[in-house]
Amino acid sequence: MVISSLADSLVRGVESVGDRVSETFFEPVIRLGVTGLARSGKTVFITSLVANLLDRGRMPGLVAQQEGRINAAYLQPQPDDTVPRFDYESHLSALTGPSPHWPDSTRAVSELRLSFKARPAGLLAGLQGPRTVHLDIVDYPGEWLLDLALLEKSFDDWSRDTLDRIALRPSAAEFIAQVKAIDTAGPHDEPTAQALARGFTDYLNAARDAGFYDCTPGRFLLPGDLAGSPVLTFAPLPVNGPSRRRTLHREMERRFEAYKLQVVKPFFRDHFARIDRQVVLVDALGAIHKGPQAVEDMRRAMGDILSAFRPGRNAWLSQMLLGKRVERILFAATKADHLHHLQHPRLTAIMEALTRDARDRAKFAGAETAAMSIAALRATTEETRAHNGIDLPCVRGTLLDSGKQAAFYPGDLPEDPTHLLVPARKGAEAWLGDDYGFMAFAPAHLSLRPGDGPPHIRLDRAAQFLIGDRL
Repeated sequence: MVISSLADSLVRGVESVGDRVSETFFEPVIRLGVTGLARSGKTVFITSLVANLLDRGRMPGLVAQQEGRINAAYLQPQPDDTVPRFDYESHLSALTGPSPHWPDSTRAVSELRLSFKARPAGLLAGLQGPRTVHLDIVDYPGEWLLDLALLEKSFDDWSRDTLDRIALRPSAAEFIAQVKAIDTAGPHDEPTAQALARGFTDYLNAARDAGFYDCTPGRFLLPGDLAGSPVLTFAPLPVNGPSRRRTLHREMERRFEAYKLQVVKPFFRDHFARIDRQVVLVDALGAIHKGPQAVEDMRRAMGDILSAFRPGRNAWLSQMLLGKRVERILFAATKADHLHHLQHPRLTAIMEALTRDARDRAKFAGAETAAMSIAALRATTEETRAHNGIDLPCVRGTLLDSGKQAAFYPGDLPEDPTHLLVPARKGAEAWLGDDYGFMAFAPAHLSLRPGDGPPHIRLDRAAQFLIGDRL
């Protein structure tokens, strides 16, 4: 078994180096990872990005398009035969069809390859013909990304951190009571283990619905074909010294280690470690609406997410020999169309403040980072309404729950982000004197001209930051 494992590792290494040589010298490949936590809009982002890269009439911020250097863009089969294809056509039909609706959210890894025929820029542009550049977009749930932090934790460390963090949350009260009622040093009993795992899973789902983002292990929320397996049948337990053989604590510890080995490490090896550009989508407006605790939890989650990356520059030699590093990371606050454009700079400033620690660490490692507010698909229009003698900047759209048209004013975001971050860090339960509204809008009916992709906000600038330098 050892020899077989070594041989497999050697073959993987040779194949990987061969792929990197081809990518470096012949047809460059950009592997763009797209992630974010629940309801951040990953599926819509990828669908609109691809549609607008195929029909680039609304992409003036993409320099290669502005300079007329992109001759063509076309979809190709993705290179990874064992990874499901991102269902671009179905998602685009959902967004642009006669009855537009939001597509289903990300529940597993998927991939799509978009290839460009583009003329290079610079002094040698006139001496070279068009070249092919491949963009491989890898879509994966943000909950899986947070799992990478588990690789450096023992079961006791994870249990202690988790139980301390959730001790005072109302959504965890039932699970905490369930844990206190059992003898963790007693003999392992499978019905008890399954009941604890169900209780912990119920808590994770409730915590996500309440706006918390530290909901790991991620596969408890998105189990797929692992549902009901022992690798997902564990829960955090109080630490009372070393565990003995055949106890409930020892079995939970064994399953936690199996989760890391059989679920988390393959995801890192097969998908995450091959990414060199990354966009992290964040529903900052949703967190602000839910209150200070959700904002602080989001800030911590952004730090945990960045700790999973290997930021740095991808020199061609290090890329061939040592593997890829994430050299550009974009933190994007989604659903900017829920605000009038006058408030977009404030949303961007809040996004920059939320991700400050994470971006500083990435910059120190040599990666380029950016924060911006975007809307991958614009679902609203803007208008100004008089109220009590004041003109309020509003957005108008179709309400998701009723299908009726409505104008909405969510409240003024603060110019200084610390007015949100300080109460959040101090554990405030509500915003003092402020109420930030949030309305769910359905996608608007579209009538697209030939050559135009779906309407968006700053998707072209996001694309320029992520891939513009390679086109």
